[in-house]
Amino acid sequence: MITCVVHYTIDPEQIAAFERFAREWMRLVAKHGGVHHGYFLPAEGASDKAEALFSFESLAAYERYRALFGHDPEFVAADRIRDESKCVVRYERTFMRPLLPAG
Repeated sequence: MITCVVHYTIDPEQIAAFERFAREWMRLVAKHGGVHHGYFLPAEGASDKAEALFSFESLAAYERYRALFGHDPEFVAADRIRDESKCVVRYERTFMRPLLPAG
């Protein structure tokens, strides 16, 4: 399993747009074979940081999902939310492998 951790810098004035964007990506990850672990948004005080975590069974499975970016109409529509609202200032992806509790 490989987990993608996305670190976002967001526009706090566009949190509603970011939530729409996030809901679409959670749906798309699930539709294309991944497991989305959620988005983690600012809860208290002023903050421009958000995180997302989602997993695929392998890097190859993730790459099949990534191949749809910019081509699949649903992916393009989800990105349009981000682009038109400017809710995401920047983002960075990190790939990790989970170490889970035994049991």
